[in-house]
Amino acid sequence: MPRHLPSLTALRSFEAAARHGSMTRAADTLGVTHGAVSRQVRGLEAQLGLSLLENHRGRLQLTASGESLLAVLEDAFGRISRGIDAVCADAAGDVAVSSFGSFAMRWLIPRLHGFQAAHPGLIVRLTTTDTTNDTLRGGAFDVAIRVGTAPWPTDTDAVPLFAECAGPVLSPSLAQQLGIRAAKDLHPIMLRGAPLLHTVTRRDAWPEWLAARDLPSTPQSGDGQVFEHFYFMLEAAMGGLGVAIGFWHLVADDVRSGRLVAPFGFMPTGHHYTALLPKQARNSARIFAQWLSGEAAAFSAAQPPPPILASDGPAMATLTA
Repeated sequence: MPRHLPSLTALRSFEAAARHGSMTRAADTLGVTHGAVSRQVRGLEAQLGLSLLENHRGRLQLTASGESLLAVLEDAFGRISRGIDAVCADAAGDVAVSSFGSFAMRWLIPRLHGFQAAHPGLIVRLTTTDTTNDTLRGGAFDVAIRVGTAPWPTDTDAVPLFAECAGPVLSPSLAQQLGIRAAKDLHPIMLRGAPLLHTVTRRDAWPEWLAARDLPSTPQSGDGQVFEHFYFMLEAAMGGLGVAIGFWHLVADDVRSGRLVAPFGFMPTGHHYTALLPKQARNSARIFAQWLSGEAAAFSAAQPPPPILASDGPAMATLTA
């Protein structure tokens, strides 16, 4: 047995010569010269210490050793070819992604052009959901983007994205009208009956946020206008209809641009956004999840949420103009 494996070029040259029974036809197949094929085959025989091909009346014939090696190589090259075809087909296929509608609309879709530019052969098939119970729905999805806490289903691989951070957001005009100038103004505006906005999917967002800040709930903290979708609620907040609990990754652009203000900053909710993949995920799914992880890391580094302010914190400059 040789100390090192023969070169792939030598093995390929022998396989072609043995299959065609001719150095010339093997050279034509491989796009090289007759002499190049001959040298590779002779070098292989020398390395193995075996005779593989013999010339009988102008035609190459396999020795017993050559027949054995040819069978091994035909199987090996066939496996390699099929494996490459499978990888290429996988990388040029579809990726079925399930996501919450608000996440898809306000965070994922605006970034998908970058994925398509990097992977033009992959098409993202996006489906939105309002439930956390369907996960990968028995193989219907390649990737499910969910928010919650570990442990995740045992039949999935979890790719962390970022922690969820929440805080009250409202229009600049409403903030001025309510007289919000410092963090200590939060509870007084609620006592004065500031309109609160809610969504069906996160109906307990206000009570949870107040409890996390050690602020008592008021009678109206659970009341107020309720919207079917998060992005409807944000449009209402930007229109001055009330104060909403916003999640940083979904409102960052609006806060940065001044369409919304967040006078009390943002604090972690304890939940995390995570991409879930089946244990035996297709290569295309892992490519998408890796890209998603990179985008989440870039977002977190470029746009960290404003910190939560102390109850006697300073006035926000955006609210004192």
